[in-house]
Amino acid sequence: MKRKTTQRAAIEQVFQTENRPLTIDEVLHSGRALVESLNQATVYRNLKLLVASGQLRQVQHPVLGTLYEQAGKGHHHHFHCHGCNRVYELPGCALNEEEAAPAGFIVEDHEIYLSGICPTCATSPP
Repeated sequence: MKRKTTQRAAIEQVFQTENRPLTIDEVLHSGRALVESLNQATVYRNLKLLVASGQLRQVQHPVLGTLYEQAGKGHHHHFHCHGCNRVYELPGCALNEEEAAPAGFIVEDHEIYLSGICPTCATSPP
């Protein structure tokens, strides 16, 4: 990986602070609070480097597109809140792949997205 820059350090700090899957816009917005000069091209470039180095992984969300999250957390799923439009990690996996797939199908991977309203949005007045 190339030398560590202030911008990359800010992006890494965003992921440590938020500790959830983030869109590029979320990384840019939170990163600018740390380094005002951060721009979208720098975010894209550094996310690509962080994925290539194994620090981050991409998650394909059916509505929000590509999200990025810290790597090495083990298999888990996600919850998308329609109130705040954030995505949260759900611990573990309750799916039994052998029972879920029809006979003859070979499951190689899976991803489950739950959606609804998070606790913060549920208790906030409209």
